Amino acid sequence: MIRAIFTDVDGTLLNKERQLSDRTIHAIRAVADKVSVVLTSSRMPSAMRHLQAELNITNHPLVCYNGGYVLASGVGEKVYASHVIPIDVCSGIVAHASQTPIHISLYHADHWYALKRDKWTDKEERVTKVSPEFRSFDEVLSLWSHNKTGAHKVMCMGEAQDIALFYEWLCENYGQRIHIYRSRPTYLELATKEVSKASGMELIMQHHLKGDLKEAMAFGDNYNDVEMLREAGIGIAVDNAIDEAKAIASEITAAGEDDGVARSLERHFGVSWGS
Repeated sequence: MIRAIFTDVDGTLLNKERQLSDRTIHAIRAVADKVSVVLTSSRMPSAMRHLQAELNITNHPLVCYNGGYVLASGVGEKVYASHVIPIDVCSGIVAHASQTPIHISLYHADHWYALKRDKWTDKEERVTKVSPEFRSFDEVLSLWSHNKTGAHKVMCMGEAQDIALFYEWLCENYGQRIHIYRSRPTYLELATKEVSKASGMELIMQHHLKGDLKEAMAFGDNYNDVEMLREAGIGIAVDNAIDEAKAIASEITAAGEDDGVARSLERHFGVSWGS
């Protein structure tokens, strides 16, 4: 029996306008009183709360930052897990990036820090509906050092050729300490090595629902979803997923922009849509 649904957001749950379709909203609202519906993303909490509100699941858990920050619900802020990239790694990345055209954003809990407004912050703001805090990274890193914490996520954005070079540098210098996800040709998303979406899913299943991974259904499309799809009782890749995700998935559904998640929920849970 499925007790929880874990779904990636970008590329999986949202349509081509990066919004929730009426069909998706209908399907998730129809099942949310029977199972926990857990948005599972590299996004920060605030970038998912508005989606939770549309879906009427603000009391359901959240897996943020690819498993680095796991919350019992979108409200209330009970934290099940918090794993950060250490300060020395953050400092090294920031220092190297300052010599390149790469835009760096630092994230901790519900804070997004950037140096200045540019086309990259504007794009992220439009997509996530969250605004950055503009502060010097020296100030941010000093604060984190004082608080003995670090970044839940480091986002690197830039032109494809610059990102390719930065990816090589990151792998060479920090590949043993951080996950480096190339979520698109112009984006790198960094998280501490000890977490993944699968680890977040396992935490929710064991500690929140007192169940196991066989009772989880998961949806995804990208490299950071592969382990989650493999470990879930039912792992479903959307049709636009990378080949690695499709290869290990239990099922393949329609593309994210064609309501693939909703179509699967309709089939598995007997949800009706349309006439």
